[in-house]
Amino acid sequence: MRTTITTLFLLLTLTSCGVFGSLTSNTIIQPNDSFVLGNNEHGSFKVKLKNVCNHDLKVFMAPIDGGTHSPVIVKPRETVTVKAERNTALVIENRSDEEASVDLYVTGDTGLSMGYKN
Repeated sequence: MRTTITTLFLLLTLTSCGVFGSLTSNTIIQPNDSFVLGNNEHGSFKVKLKNVCNHDLKVFMAPIDGGTHSPVIVKPRETVTVKAERNTALVIENRSDEEASVDLYVTGDTGLSMGYKN
């Protein structure tokens, strides 16, 4: 009984501290390619993105029903935080002839599709 209560207490503590419901990734984007996060039906999410490559990256929102908005240029070593609304993808575009790398920390709805698009 004591073990069950301790386990339940530990589970509740970890859940309340926000350990679940987040995603951390280092993502590689090939030259002249884009990484798309959330090109599916989902709730809102927030991304802390750090450009860890040596060239600029373009980040913008793309609602799944069409269009784009809110473009941001992320300089090398720069960190930005972006909020994506419900059913809106975040696109990270590498227009360089070199491979790109970004560190991502995602919170909110993490049931997001992930893929690449030329």
